[in-house]
Amino acid sequence: MSENMNNAKPQPLVVAHDLAKTFDVSAPWLNRVIERKPRQMLNAVDGVSFEIERGKTLALVGESGCGKSTVARLLVGLYEPTRGGLTFDGQDAHAAFKSSDAKAMRQRIQMIFQDPYASLNPRWTVDNIIGEPLQEHDLISDAEELKARVAELLQSVGLSPLDMVKYPHQFSGGQRQRISIARALATAPEFLVCDEPTSALDVSVQAQVLNIMKDLQRERGLTYLFISHNLAVVRHVSDQVGVMYLGRLVELADKHTLFANPQHPYTQMLLDAIPKMHDTGRARTPVQGEVPNPLNPPTGCTFHPRCPKATDICRAERPALRDFHGIKIACHAVV
Repeated sequence: MSENMNNAKPQPLVVAHDLAKTFDVSAPWLNRVIERKPRQMLNAVDGVSFEIERGKTLALVGESGCGKSTVARLLVGLYEPTRGGLTFDGQDAHAAFKSSDAKAMRQRIQMIFQDPYASLNPRWTVDNIIGEPLQEHDLISDAEELKARVAELLQSVGLSPLDMVKYPHQFSGGQRQRISIARALATAPEFLVCDEPTSALDVSVQAQVLNIMKDLQRERGLTYLFISHNLAVVRHVSDQVGVMYLGRLVELADKHTLFANPQHPYTQMLLDAIPKMHDTGRARTPVQGEVPNPLNPPTGCTFHPRCPKATDICRAERPALRDFHGIKIACHAVV
């Protein structure tokens, strides 16, 4: 019996089930009455499901406007889902966010934002920025202890304790993002949602920040949801990759499988557009067409207007995300 228990698959830390978020983007009521226009709803995220094992990284990729950042905000409780749910360590996370357990849940789930220039308060010194979560969650009240903990957090991201008295404008972009990471780590979270944390940085600085994040993951057993539109970055940090298009997951596979043998035409298109060192003479295939208007998405499979394999069924019927040789894919052409 105990042997069977040992062989049992570990429970995933994060389970998103059919997550959906719809925004009302209608014109003001009077305009609608005068112009006789109906309400307009935007399905930013439309039925996204995935699991993340403890200590692993799931990356979500896709073009701008596909709903990646909305998923991030749903996971940390900044948005409430229109449909579906999120289970964190066996607990209903959105119910917890609305209950008296909200602080305990927020302590365990933290977020690193995209823009280090916008996410740090320019009027606060670094010790106030990093110390705020510790005080807010009543983790440390003693001033000396707080300073010592902030110094420790700064060192963990490769900055000096002497930086505590400085303001955000005195740092470079990469250093500011390190301060954001230190702030996110202050409450000792288990799950970090990283919304394009390196997209505002130079390529050389991106690598430094990503290496710090990987080191921290190894040391602390952190679980990441990593959101990016840069597939080179995703290849470096992820264990699993989910490809999103117009609010839906179209392919979900482990990193090596996805990069070696992409199945969905959209994934193939994204990977084809990446410059490759050994294929210098080969013409790269640019990503074809434009992302459709999300307020008026195409019928059936939303990718069909850009897809070289599209058939009549693609125009008529929305493909479900199904299991296919160890990956999950939503495509009628892959059989």
